[in-house]
Amino acid sequence: MTSYSGSGAQRTSRTSGLAVAGLVCGIVGLFILPIILGPLAIIFGAFALRQTGSAMPKWDIGLGVADLLLMVVMFVVAANNGGSVFWHVG
Repeated sequence: MTSYSGSGAQRTSRTSGLAVAGLVCGIVGLFILPIILGPLAIIFGAFALRQTGSAMPKWDIGLGVADLLLMVVMFVVAANNGGSVFWHVG
């Protein structure tokens, strides 16, 4: 009978918890609260990029910037539409 010990080779992951948090903030920020979640995604992505240097923090920063740009577009549409962010077709 073969027994396995816990001292075997373990795979280490370079994915940071901050990178995952930034990715979640960036994706959710595209749909709700971009003014809060966009900067959080950028901050989490910057710290995770400093820790790991992998590609996920770069996506975090990109999604955070996209959140902020979406917020600016929504404000411009609301300002030009009399305070409403909805388009009226027809």
